[in-house]
Amino acid sequence: MGSVTFNLKDKVFMVTGGSRGIGMAIAAALLEQSAKVIICARRQNELQAAAAELDAGDRLLAVPAHVARAEEVEALFEAALEKFGVIDGLVNNVGMNIASSAIDAEPKLWRKIIDSNLNGSFLCARRAGQLMRERKKGKIVNISSIASRRSAPFMGIYGVAKAGIEMMTRVLAHELAPFNIQVNAVAPCMVRTKFSQPFWSNAEIHDQIVKTIPLGRIAEPADVAGPVLFFCSEISEFVTGQTLAVDGGASAV
Repeated sequence: MGSVTFNLKDKVFMVTGGSRGIGMAIAAALLEQSAKVIICARRQNELQAAAAELDAGDRLLAVPAHVARAEEVEALFEAALEKFGVIDGLVNNVGMNIASSAIDAEPKLWRKIIDSNLNGSFLCARRAGQLMRERKKGKIVNISSIASRRSAPFMGIYGVAKAGIEMMTRVLAHELAPFNIQVNAVAPCMVRTKFSQPFWSNAEIHDQIVKTIPLGRIAEPADVAGPVLFFCSEISEFVTGQTLAVDGGASAV
């Protein structure tokens, strides 16, 4: 057996929601491995700031896109193909939540959260899967959450969407396995990002959460980027349909 390597040099990866937080950490980690990266986000100003910080020259393409809109997803992939010619991997990272109980949520709010988290991930995975199927190789990595397995206040609809992502991961893994495409997911606990700042910035809530994590801290974006690199790499060629909990041991208790 040869030496173990990620071997991502010049591979092309799309990272949705790549302008900040977990997505930006994943994009940075891929670029450090000499990959080429497309990031997308809804806000042009955040994309420009992220591109400037990542500072990867021609190896980085930043495209504004709302992944829950099919026409914008199509335009995103067209821009990526025009720039790099192929898509070797997709990291479905876009996620959003608006704090609400599920039972009191208006249908419009339910649709908004499901659209951004689940439907957007499906639209991107669908297009990427079609392209990868033609080449008979590829990697799709979906970012889930431990909220998919454990109900939490104000995170109910988000948790339902993420549970859907985990089932979608298994379905697509099954459908795409004959084409040598691996589909997996990573499910982090709370990560220190702007997205979750209302929780971890409150000392009392932060301490309550940390008590449930055997490793004694919440996650940092880099803690998620490492497992994503594993699933993006040739090291995981025989792993598909799996969701890896990146939760400091919380689900082991």
